[in-house]
Amino acid sequence: MTRKLRIAVLGASGYTGADLVRIALTHPAIEIAALAANQKAGQSMAAIWPHFAAYPQLPALVKADAIDWESVDVVFGCLPHAASAELLSTLKGVRIIDLSADFRLNDPEVYGEWYGVTHPAPGLLGEAVYGLTEEARPKLADARLVACPGCYPTAALLALLPLADSGLIRPSNISINALSGVSGAGRSLKESNLFTEVSEAVAPYAVGRHRHMPEIEQELGKAFGAPVIISFTPHLLPMNRGELETITVELADGRTVADLRARLAERYADEPFVHLLPEGVAPATRMVRGSNHMVVNVFADRVPGRALVIAAIDNLVKGSSGQAIQNMNLMFGLPETMGLEAAPLFP
Repeated sequence: MTRKLRIAVLGASGYTGADLVRIALTHPAIEIAALAANQKAGQSMAAIWPHFAAYPQLPALVKADAIDWESVDVVFGCLPHAASAELLSTLKGVRIIDLSADFRLNDPEVYGEWYGVTHPAPGLLGEAVYGLTEEARPKLADARLVACPGCYPTAALLALLPLADSGLIRPSNISINALSGVSGAGRSLKESNLFTEVSEAVAPYAVGRHRHMPEIEQELGKAFGAPVIISFTPHLLPMNRGELETITVELADGRTVADLRARLAERYADEPFVHLLPEGVAPATRMVRGSNHMVVNVFADRVPGRALVIAAIDNLVKGSSGQAIQNMNLMFGLPETMGLEAAPLFP
């Protein structure tokens, strides 16, 4: 590509949008052409995000309808569900990477059941590519609309899909115990997200019915070739970012934990961002904080015939904006790792 890609970010006032801007600022093939946030229109990014004070060249926030779409190559949708599809469905001649839930589910009826609204653009669902990058590569180059997975599904699916499609685990009794930093709940004002509510506490939420459940079941069902029902319980931790999932699976007949580790080692041997840790080393969020990396490992459960698969990602990077940039790179024929080479931040 001889010129930089001109990008627009919708929802730049939220955590996901701001982290996408942070990554885009140092991406050598990106020019940030427009930043939208309807309620903050007219303000600078530095006014609402102090960490951008050193970047006065960032465009001021505008309303989405003020963007000149003919001058934009790709738009990143970082809006809430329903609002995202309603706006993005009107855009022509621009490639779309949506970070909301609007185009992740194949069935609009399932979407309506879990999100409580009629899908705003059901006609686009068949066109959308589910953007779990490591699985979606063959489809990304020609994709016009990419639906980035949720943060929880990203970690769960990268950990489980290689085991499911090779028949190493059973589709029954998959249980996911998930832990996330508070940024995963968004930036809107919620009493449950106040410092005094989350500090020195861990609490489950959306118990028994989290909206990422059908997304995980949909993609696992494709890998198993049969419907899958999972148990999934997310928990909010008193930290800003990071996500860890401990997944209990049943081994297929004659299979061992060593077989699961061997399969993950084979699948991710050449992947730049997914890493199987040495035997016995437990993944932790501090291993990936601020980066597009994921770490994973497998352990024997004390119950015969079961195993524990543990994965950690940064929910705002590999679980959201970093994966979106990774998808963009492949959509436009750029090196997949471009702009994403930063090592994890520690301590």
